[in-house]
Amino acid sequence: SAVDLTSFAFAFAGAMPLPAETAAAWEDATGGYAIEGYGMTETSPVALGNPVSEQRRAGFLGLPFPHTEIRVVNPESADPVPENVPDGERGELLIRGPQAFAGYWNRPEDTAHQLLPGGWVRTGDIVVRGEDGFVRLVDRIKEMIVTGGFKVYPTQVEDHLREMPGIRVFGNAALSFAAKVSTGYWNMFDPTNGFTAIEACVARRVMEKRVARRFFFETDLLYHLG
Repeated sequence: SAVDLTSFAFAFAGAMPLPAETAAAWEDATGGYAIEGYGMTETSPVALGNPVSEQRRAGFLGLPFPHTEIRVVNPESADPVPENVPDGERGELLIRGPQAFAGYWNRPEDTAHQLLPGGWVRTGDIVVRGEDGFVRLVDRIKEMIVTGGFKVYPTQVEDHLREMPGIRVFGNAALSFAAKVSTGYWNMFDPTNGFTAIEACVARRVMEKRVARRFFFETDLLYHLG
């Protein structure tokens, strides 16, 4: 409260989804807009963004930039150019436009995997596009875990855990250990409900193979203020 932030008319965010609560807190503190965008090195680097206006939507990547095309496709398709999925369904985001790269230097195999026929760049990100065209990031293909023959994304389990009172998901070590254990690890604090309640809550909403195999309970959360 001692710092005046009202000189900020807007702020741009990227690299990871911006929670709606964080965007609201920033806008309350500054009176400006919190604008989320999306891009990658292969798209030089921005490809989607929210309007810098009241039409911005917290938690969404936004709309394609001018002269930029996007497709949301079946990530499991074996076709050279995968088929689109309907609006409202999960799929991999493809991008094509003047900012798309032409390929990796002296890496033809990587280029062939990342750059599809017609100039479509594979992002490796799973998104949902609404009927209004706004795109929301929901997962990353590289974070997918294969367990029991099922393909499981960490956020599918985390989203259900967050709905349970007394549970707050604040970390996911599955990325480091997925190759060894083929399952997810979720760290939680305030474990007042116990294993049985947690597992029952998640199992009601997620098929058995998608329930985290191990839960780590933390009763103390350390804060660091730099």
